[in-house]
Amino acid sequence: MSLKKYASTLSSINHRRAQLSSVNDKELRLAADRAGSISEQFAAVATVCERVLGQRPFDAQILGALAMADGKIAEMQTGEGKTLAATMAVYALAKPGRGCHVLTANDYLARRDAEWMAGIYRFLGLSVGYLAEGMTAEERRRAYASNITYATANEVGFDYLRDRLVFRTEDLIQPPFEAALIDEADSILLDEARIPLVIAGGEAPPQELARRMAQVVRGLTPWRDYITDAHSRNVSLTDSGLKRAEAAAGYANLYDLENLEALEALQNALHAAALLRRDVDYVVKQGRVELVDEFKGRIAENRRWPAGLQTALEAKENVELQKQGRVLGTLTLQNLVSLYPNLCGMTGTAATQAAEFKEMYELDVVVIPTNRPMIRVDQADVIFPTQADKERALLREIAEVHRTGRPILVGTASVSESERLSARLSQAGVPHEVLNARDNELESQIVAKAGALGAVTVSTNMAGRGTDIPLGDDRVRALGGLYVIGTNRHESRRIDHQLRGRAGRQGDPGSSRFFLSLEDDLMRRYGVADFLRSGSAGSAMESVQRLIESENLEIRSMLWKYEKLQEQQRRVLNELRTERLEAGALPEELNHIDNLWADYLAQIAELRDGLCWIALGGRDPFPDYLRAARDLFDELLQTVNDWSAGEEEVEHPPVTRGATWTYLIKDQPFGTMTERMFAGIQRRIKDALRRAS
Repeated sequence: MSLKKYASTLSSINHRRAQLSSVNDKELRLAADRAGSISEQFAAVATVCERVLGQRPFDAQILGALAMADGKIAEMQTGEGKTLAATMAVYALAKPGRGCHVLTANDYLARRDAEWMAGIYRFLGLSVGYLAEGMTAEERRRAYASNITYATANEVGFDYLRDRLVFRTEDLIQPPFEAALIDEADSILLDEARIPLVIAGGEAPPQELARRMAQVVRGLTPWRDYITDAHSRNVSLTDSGLKRAEAAAGYANLYDLENLEALEALQNALHAAALLRRDVDYVVKQGRVELVDEFKGRIAENRRWPAGLQTALEAKENVELQKQGRVLGTLTLQNLVSLYPNLCGMTGTAATQAAEFKEMYELDVVVIPTNRPMIRVDQADVIFPTQADKERALLREIAEVHRTGRPILVGTASVSESERLSARLSQAGVPHEVLNARDNELESQIVAKAGALGAVTVSTNMAGRGTDIPLGDDRVRALGGLYVIGTNRHESRRIDHQLRGRAGRQGDPGSSRFFLSLEDDLMRRYGVADFLRSGSAGSAMESVQRLIESENLEIRSMLWKYEKLQEQQRRVLNELRTERLEAGALPEELNHIDNLWADYLAQIAELRDGLCWIALGGRDPFPDYLRAARDLFDELLQTVNDWSAGEEEVEHPPVTRGATWTYLIKDQPFGTMTERMFAGIQRRIKDALRRAS
């Protein structure tokens, strides 16, 4: 989207802030309070930024803020000062008397940004609060009562779910949603959009059957007893493997109806053993299985796989099995942000997914030019035949550049890869720091030094977002600035751009280069290697990434179609529950409604699991899903009405409420049906590459 529409407004802002630069604090507050246009508002806030923090907003920051205040997503490069730019847009959103939520990537950033920017807002007469995990209900109410509230999307979403389960109106925490500015918008709105927040209750015992099946699977042999597909996305028992498993577990026929629970436990144990990789998909930390966020490289706090698979993974690693409560409510981040009447965002990488932002959220992307010219040099990829060749060349490159004193940041794809490279660097006598999901508490200290003379930092995707690496001194600039090396390409071009963006901030020198091999995961899974061997390396990789992004949009759009009905039903039931709550309904009625909804969620989960069989039969499962889901919900409403009218008496024991987590899903809740879709993606990508070559 063009910036031309903001040019005259920017000129007016600069003219007005020149006038305000000489007024006293009282007059400046009065000017902000009386501001009748966006130009006057922004001029006042920009002047306050300079007066309170000593930082004068650049034109690029003002343009970004104008785009956000206009309901857009502003793409601003790393180091361009997004946090300061946001203050102007946040003030414009909050000033009419409505609350504005600033949704950030983690609790640390929520607290840091709230405290850092608080002086600006308070100067202007607005209150500021922030949310963090572990806060009491009263602390949360105070944070939400502020004009501006900094928080993670997860914290806001969990509070929303908790409010749907209270028995008294005075126990509600959140006021109605008004406006939200989303930091790292591509992460929250795309990467994490499909991850459901879950609130559960009850004390369901852990599945001891999981330990038994984990032991059975340990006795099976790959390729003899079970096979995985070419992309390591699916695993299945062979006939001989099934017989061995049945004998080891003590079942005559696992496919008998009475043995379905045992069969499911076996399949989960097999999935955990064959497809989930320690130090890639998860780490074991302090006796618990912790999932690694594939986009950020960080531990995903309180995130699980669906209950049976999570328990199977814990049994595989022989750690304590976590209790799995009954699901009482779910909410995806996509549905959460749709509750805000006014929405905008900012990030360093959005343009490549502009079509998806528009289709899914009706949000346009505005690319903001850098304050100073970008002089980073992005070098062509270097491609090697084997992983071993790549690693030898990588080690040689790091050692040679390190001898000059130039700082190096190496972005790896997993914890295990980062630690393998670290071991080889140690053997070669290259001092370095490692930043991965094992020690993310040290992130800020490690990143702060990554641009220093002689620094070598090996990282997962953690250093690819939300961090700023300043160059140590003028000698570092003379050496060429930070050198960023990527060891793998990702499915999304955005992740690659985030890594490159660690270098070249605010006109600093810097360079980036990717070291790849034909054995890399992306190459193998999408069949790219065949075309790179034929000499079409220049465009093949980006072509593949574009096609994958297009296909992922198609999948997410399809899933949104399925979920839209459930979201509508959830809102209908919430309105009904709120009406009963405000009318003074007894806790027994509200508990009855909650249990019916929990039953409905379980039925919907079973319904989705069965859709793959319809798809395998060659039919579109969507009409069947709509019909069944509507029938189930109509039955729920009828039961609620009958109970309220005294026509039905159902005893539901009260459950403990408030256990919260997020589920890890791969945009693929339909099992085998999605595997068929994935196979179709491979064919289409290969066909496109073949045509291009």
